[in-house]
Amino acid sequence: MSSRNFRGFTFKVNRTSLKRITVLVIVGIMALFIVTGMLTAFEPGYGLSSSTVHAWSSYVSSEALVHMMGTENPYFTQALPEDSQPPNFSSLAFELATSLNPDDPRSLLGRELPGFALFDGKIIVAGEHTDYTNMPIESAPPMEVMMAEREVSQENIEKMDKLDEESPSNVTTGGKKVVHIIHSHSRESFLPELKDTNVPNQAFHSTVNITLVGERLGRELEKRGIGVEVDKSDIGAILSNRGWVYGQSYDASREIVKEAISNNNDLEFFFDVHRDAQPRDITTVTINGVEYARTLFIVGENNKNYEKNLKLATELHELLDKRYPGLSRGVILKPASGANGRYNQDLSPNSILVEVGGVDNTLEEGYRSAEAFAKVFSEFYWDAEKVNK
Repeated sequence: MSSRNFRGFTFKVNRTSLKRITVLVIVGIMALFIVTGMLTAFEPGYGLSSSTVHAWSSYVSSEALVHMMGTENPYFTQALPEDSQPPNFSSLAFELATSLNPDDPRSLLGRELPGFALFDGKIIVAGEHTDYTNMPIESAPPMEVMMAEREVSQENIEKMDKLDEESPSNVTTGGKKVVHIIHSHSRESFLPELKDTNVPNQAFHSTVNITLVGERLGRELEKRGIGVEVDKSDIGAILSNRGWVYGQSYDASREIVKEAISNNNDLEFFFDVHRDAQPRDITTVTINGVEYARTLFIVGENNKNYEKNLKLATELHELLDKRYPGLSRGVILKPASGANGRYNQDLSPNSILVEVGGVDNTLEEGYRSAEAFAKVFSEFYWDAEKVNK
């Protein structure tokens, strides 16, 4: 035992305890360096990152978190519904450790079956006949296939380019452009409009493509007094010129959307218009004897705005389904761990991805759906404007 004097105070130090503390400090520092070294030695994609932590936390619902907090302070559980039950912590621990959800067999099959990850996602609102067997498919063609020039049915294009005239809207945004429409997969085309192929994975064209549907949507919104910016940039050409792969389409379109936001403070809503790769029987509906290309709303979970984006998509689905029963296939939430999981929707809380039809639909059917969506959205927009005044 030894003693130390410091400003009148005497401390007695046990030499054995001091040695133990010293050893523990040294071992602790060594352990810290070893763990840090192991984490930084992982190959890219396997290390511990904020996205990994976020993915782990996504397995814990907000209700389960409140139950956990309630174990320390029961006051928190008072905010839960009466029928709320505590989570099964053994199942939760198993899911965190293995990334397997006992209640969702896709979490196991998705790791084993090639291409099964295409069906990864949560059905938030299921439209008519929508289930996990007909989830949207995002085809990723080789660049040479997407960039190939194909012959189109020009007479169909000219016929479809007409827009029915209606009386001018009695309400307008006063020259302000409040809606921005973009097409991250701008070359997605439709087999009935192409003469030289009937292969779904070849349904791509430089001009006769989904941008025509987005353009029609913009014109229909303008007819109803809503100012619109429609961007028809050839994303495929941008990718080709930069030597980028198809998976970087959203990186290219992100630059365009960010520039639009910086140049126009009036923009409120952002629609990324696509077409699905599912066949005709899934993407077509007949309403009052008229065929429409069915719509589908997709929201990415990998951004802070996703709950607001999800709310917008759900409201539009419900309005569309009420006026045009069966037109909307529903609302899909793509997880943060997916191929994208964001779709540039972090740039605005009023941003959604809209699938219009599929590879077997015609432009005419897509135009009908664009008009239907424009009618529903314009009602939604002007009703919200009345509330805000």
